Amino acid sequence: MKERIVSVDIFRGLTIALMILVNTPGTWEYVYAPLRHADWHGYTPTDLVFPFFLFIVGTSIVFAYRNKTPNAVTYRKISIRTLKLIGLGLFLGAFTISFPFFKDFEQIRFPGVLQRIGVVFFFAAILFLNCKWKVLIGICIAILVGYWVWLGYIPLLGEAPTFERAPNNWANYLDVQVFGSHNYKEDYDPEGLLSTLPSIASSLLGIFTGLILVSKRAKKEALLVSLGISMLALGYLWDMAFPINKALWSSSFVLVTAGWANLLLALIYYITDVKGIQFGSIFRYTGANAITLYFLSSFVSKLLYSIRVGDGMSVHQWLFENIYRHNVLSGELSSLLYGLTVVGFYLLLALVMYRRKIFIKV
Repeated sequence: MKERIVSVDIFRGLTIALMILVNTPGTWEYVYAPLRHADWHGYTPTDLVFPFFLFIVGTSIVFAYRNKTPNAVTYRKISIRTLKLIGLGLFLGAFTISFPFFKDFEQIRFPGVLQRIGVVFFFAAILFLNCKWKVLIGICIAILVGYWVWLGYIPLLGEAPTFERAPNNWANYLDVQVFGSHNYKEDYDPEGLLSTLPSIASSLLGIFTGLILVSKRAKKEALLVSLGISMLALGYLWDMAFPINKALWSSSFVLVTAGWANLLLALIYYITDVKGIQFGSIFRYTGANAITLYFLSSFVSKLLYSIRVGDGMSVHQWLFENIYRHNVLSGELSSLLYGLTVVGFYLLLALVMYRRKIFIKV
């Protein structure tokens, strides 16, 4: 068996490219519906992107740690990587362009994308090192069912809990109580405390896929398709009792997104690893420095929004208005073209880094 499975690297890089695209439109005023998050219940293609990355984190854990011994050295490496991810996320949340270059403490957002990746990586890696696959399945089921019961049936503030965006929603309530003003939204955080629990299950489902890929099974792509369809069916069935919801990272959302991840990965695996067709190399290069490119894109975007030019516009707004905004183009298309340009820049940077053998491990 080949040491590397190309499809996993391509999937990771494609996911990062999509994360950059949906995070950097020309203007948030004009964004095509598929590139927006769902208002609350339901999901759009954009809502698939982050769970896809957590899923592939789990798959990558299998490749990185299947031959590792669970000892102090391994745990230290896992812990250091976790702290790096959380630290980078906190830096993005705290940084500001003006001296002393950090926001007032009360304004700093504590949760975030990189923070969640760090926490999920930590628990998924530790569980993988110490548990057989059957135990991991049991843990995954316990997380998903337990989260459903917690949010849906345990009373809160003397009344029945709700899955709606309300004070008696357990996930929203704990975000406000624990993080206070440090949330992304006033009443909750999309990467909040309680919703991080089922996001670990997203990574565990990625681990199961990784175990299939490193096994000696025949027709692995067919098994991934079967898993994907089964997860989608179960997720949509569960949606009737526990709505698909990214902000809550509902159990049905975990299954539906993992289902789509398995189907997409199966397709890429069949094309590249089974048929040996050269496909998506630029995304493989991007996947080799995935976290670095995501962090850099987020940091540069923050700079472009913060730095002002002569007329008081941000550099981001000036670029969009003067280069991409035209009467012959719709606002949505102009906004998309800006985002595609940003993605193109980071794909080119990924290519240069790969060819120069620059791999920054976070």
